[in-house]
Amino acid sequence: MSQTTTTSSEQKQVHAALPETAEHAGAPAEHAATSGTFVPPTIYSETVGHIGSFEVRNTWIMSIISVVFLVVIAWRFAKNYRENVVPTGFQNLIETIIEGLYNFFHSVTQDHKETKQFFGICATIFLFVVVSNWFGLFPGVGPVGFYEVHNGHTVLVPLFRSTYSDVNMTLAIATISVVMTTVFGLSNLGAGGYLGKFFVNPLRDPIGAGVGLLELVSEFSKIISFSFRLYGNVFAGEVLLAVIGFLLPFIAPIPFYGLELFVGLIQGVVFALLTLVFFKMGSTGHGDHGESHGKEGHSSEPQHATA
Repeated sequence: MSQTTTTSSEQKQVHAALPETAEHAGAPAEHAATSGTFVPPTIYSETVGHIGSFEVRNTWIMSIISVVFLVVIAWRFAKNYRENVVPTGFQNLIETIIEGLYNFFHSVTQDHKETKQFFGICATIFLFVVVSNWFGLFPGVGPVGFYEVHNGHTVLVPLFRSTYSDVNMTLAIATISVVMTTVFGLSNLGAGGYLGKFFVNPLRDPIGAGVGLLELVSEFSKIISFSFRLYGNVFAGEVLLAVIGFLLPFIAPIPFYGLELFVGLIQGVVFALLTLVFFKMGSTGHGDHGESHGKEGHSSEPQHATA
């Protein structure tokens, strides 16, 4: 009887210890149980390490890789430009891209002075957005990582994720775009001319005062719209590739990779073009368009009379 009691008590102790053992060393078991289930990408970046108190996140790593790539390309181009009188294939490619971007931006500004003033930032934004988006499509970006237990569940923490799958990165670029719009506006119009677009005496021009307040609000709303436009497109593409790769691996994702390459290019064009338009609008006073139309009207009248 005593032996039976001892055996049952030992079994209870073993069963009581099982949950604790599974909690501490249950990662492989839970991973095996959930290996056949689809886990969508998270809406935030993950921490993969620390440098002191600084959190190293997987999207930050991809952004550093993109920056290093662009710096190396720029250094090699500058070196070839100094050493070679006759352009080579690589130099021709870079010059074609730069010249194409300059002509594209000039078709918007219609002013070589403003094009040269805005070109550096707009071209940098375009190249950084495109390269970062395309690097996010490389094999290993997303699936390669390590497993950690969060809230009792074993999850995969990717070592690399697309740069713009974290809204903080898109928020940073949008903030740079809006701040530089203000800088260029103050530089080209002066403090009075730039601030006069937002603050109008309501007694003299009540409609202009209301429009000025709306424009002031729109300056801050640009940050939100810029941030979530790029973030939403990149995150949607990340989820699309994950779903297609899970349902029909190997062959089916290939056309969607081509689609994401095109979307990454379009996102760079849209972001740079909107930034350029904001720079142009910020550097143009309220009366500039009216004066230009007035000058065109006066100049066309004598020509019509002469004809």
